[in-house]
Amino acid sequence: MSSNNDTATIPMTERNPNDITGMETSDQKILTGEAVLSFHNISYQETVQSGFPFCKKSSEIEKLSNISGIMKPGLNAIIGPQDGSRSLLLNVLAARKDPRGLSGDILINGKPRPANFKCTSGYVPQNDTVMHTMTVRENVEFSAALRLPMSITRDDKRRRINDVLKLLHLDKKSHVKPRSKELKKRTSIAMELVTEHPILFLDDPTTDLDLRNTIDVILALRRMSMMGRTIIFSINQPPCSIFSYFDSLTLVASGKVMFHGPAQEALEPFISEGFDYVFHNHPGHFFLDITTGDFSAILGIEGDDQEEISEKQQQVTKKLANMYAQSSLYSRIRTELDLLLGEQKDGRSPALEKITCVTPFWQQLWWIICRSFKTLLGFSWVTIIQAIIAVMVAIFVGTTFRFLKNDCMEAQRRATLLFLLTAHECITSCFALELFVTDRDHFLHEHTSGYYRVPSYFFGKLLADLVPRRLLQSIFTVTVLSIAGIITDVKGFFTMLFTIMMLAYSASSLPLSIRAGKNAVAVPTLLVMFYFVSMLVFLGRKIYSERSPGLSPIQYINIPYYGFTALLRGDFLGQNFCPEHKQAEISSCQIQVICTGEEFLMNQGIDLSPWGFWQNHVALCFIMIILLSITYMQLLPQKKAVLMSGWRKIQQLFK
Repeated sequence: MSSNNDTATIPMTERNPNDITGMETSDQKILTGEAVLSFHNISYQETVQSGFPFCKKSSEIEKLSNISGIMKPGLNAIIGPQDGSRSLLLNVLAARKDPRGLSGDILINGKPRPANFKCTSGYVPQNDTVMHTMTVRENVEFSAALRLPMSITRDDKRRRINDVLKLLHLDKKSHVKPRSKELKKRTSIAMELVTEHPILFLDDPTTDLDLRNTIDVILALRRMSMMGRTIIFSINQPPCSIFSYFDSLTLVASGKVMFHGPAQEALEPFISEGFDYVFHNHPGHFFLDITTGDFSAILGIEGDDQEEISEKQQQVTKKLANMYAQSSLYSRIRTELDLLLGEQKDGRSPALEKITCVTPFWQQLWWIICRSFKTLLGFSWVTIIQAIIAVMVAIFVGTTFRFLKNDCMEAQRRATLLFLLTAHECITSCFALELFVTDRDHFLHEHTSGYYRVPSYFFGKLLADLVPRRLLQSIFTVTVLSIAGIITDVKGFFTMLFTIMMLAYSASSLPLSIRAGKNAVAVPTLLVMFYFVSMLVFLGRKIYSERSPGLSPIQYINIPYYGFTALLRGDFLGQNFCPEHKQAEISSCQIQVICTGEEFLMNQGIDLSPWGFWQNHVALCFIMIILLSITYMQLLPQKKAVLMSGWRKIQQLFK
């Protein structure tokens, strides 16, 4: 383990403290040199609701209880059972949990964590968030482009990326898309290592990996720790071959610490208490049994009485936690912790976390757009099949309506086709619901880690994903109108295209605004389908029957109504369905024939003035802005914390 007084210089690129622009001096200190993380009397409580809806009762459960320790440069392992304690402790130290349930102090080199600690430290989640539609190098380049300062040259960034890929043995697989679990894990680590943050958190980095890949990952982390980085990771059952690489070991179960200190001294206190290590001859299995309380063999518990075993496990777990609290090792660590706590002058860490980025808005927007296009290209065969099907349907529908030409029903035929295309645009807009849902895990991790701001991600996804998809769909619709003979000139083509695009984007903004969580996609889809079907039914009754009373207020919230009305006015205005050379055929019709487009529009109550055309587009634009604003608010991960903090400040004013 490196000494705390030495300055660690990672030989990838030369560090410059002034590279990080727009940050406070305290934040720059976190980014350079070695970092010692200490936590003092940490407790964490989660609020749990129980009972029936509208009458639920809230109760607080203590997940972590009075935990203290210190993590220095090196490999710091947190071992625990599958009760969530080890991951919770790691996420609390990494500032990845709601700070409202946290009490105690977490310091970096004796000073409070900065508000943007999540952006100045590395974090690899248990569920890898790499883009499998991009290559390994492209994923790492995305992280480097958005998380490294603008002052670092392109060549320096390229050298740093190459060094990280070589360190993790990814240089020969850099042009491969990370499909396997092992490659995804390595790529996730590479995306964090390229930033050269002095502290790196990893939540179970060896999950789902075989022994060979587990050893390779730990050895790579070991090499990074020898360069002066503080590596903190949780692990369930480390293989015996890698346990010797650990510098520090923390055993945690049921929210309590059973041991915290040098890994090579971990066996001694348990052996002195009578635990038979020879029975295991494997430190990983031994410590796992200790943290889970599985002492049926080594403590001589016989029989299948589960209640007796469970009670005995709880007693031993509590005994081990008390034993560690009274040990000489804890006293030495406590002395060191008190010295670090005494150096604190700035008070506690800020409760309200802050996301800071080192790159400007336009660079974030550009890289998000590029990544979104690469993702679309990753499904090129799907896009080609969809395009072929769309062309075939356009030809079929357009040709069908062209041959169904009827002089007696020409106006009604045109209105029917426009109504069907309006319904098609609205129904297909339901697929826009997945725009932000599928990438939600990526967004939450990348945004909180300082990749980009919410506006960059929001507009990048809209411009690179929603806009081109709906544009292609709009061109398909206009193609149908052209084949059917409704559009005959260039002006009419672009007028219809503009109207259909406004309808498509307004309709697509609705499912985006009411989307639920990532696991509840079906509910908002049904709500959107119900809305569009209902609005189309009301619109159809208005067109194909006499006006129904009580429907006029509904039209103000009817997206299909504005789109269909604009399409009708753009097509029917100036049309003559009764030319002189067809007077004989028209006179033989047994129904009342509508001869002009103005006559049909007046029957529908549509304004014939120029404002009658633009008012529908203004209404669609206004609806789209409102719904997209709601979508943007839902993307803010900390909106609840911000509102609660503001409410607490208001309450303090009246105390």
